[in-house]
Amino acid sequence: MNEIDTRPTHDEQGRELSTLYPPRRRWLNRLGPDERRWLILAGIWCLILFTGMYVWLVVGNQQAPVESYRIDPIDFQQEVQAFVAEHEVEERDGATVVAPPPGSDVYLQASQFAFRPVLQLERGETYRLLVSSTDVQHGLSLQPVNLNFQVLPGYLYVIEITPTEVGEFPIVCNEFCGLGHHVMTGLIVVD
Repeated sequence: MNEIDTRPTHDEQGRELSTLYPPRRRWLNRLGPDERRWLILAGIWCLILFTGMYVWLVVGNQQAPVESYRIDPIDFQQEVQAFVAEHEVEERDGATVVAPPPGSDVYLQASQFAFRPVLQLERGETYRLLVSSTDVQHGLSLQPVNLNFQVLPGYLYVIEITPTEVGEFPIVCNEFCGLGHHVMTGLIVVD
């Protein structure tokens, strides 16, 4: 049971005494049955959620296979320029459109404030998407596929993708990268 605090609050002259008292000798009371049930329930729920993360990793197949390597941003920029020069097919809204052959390596450069080049891929074919940043950290979000990656300068990310639907798929930067972040987009066109 809780003890009633019977310590005086005023002295003999009527002045208020300090209300800061040391805790009673036994300040921790035993848990009541309701408190015990809620603690057990919360512990079980924590274990379920913790275990669920690893089960979903295997069953849900939500982890995209990604490789990453160190690369100098200048070297990556040169590789992208060579890739664009080899596979360029047209200009679209001021951006170069490239159509690499199926099964090839496809380069995508993130730099303030665009993903370049525009990629024209074929449905049902598998490509290795090589992505890196040449300046600051960016986020790569490709919808409706739900690919989300952090793109860091100095690292090359290799993402295997197989387009399954025909259409235009925007790429959005989802990591603040500067004042023009709101206009940082790219495009993948699947034929």
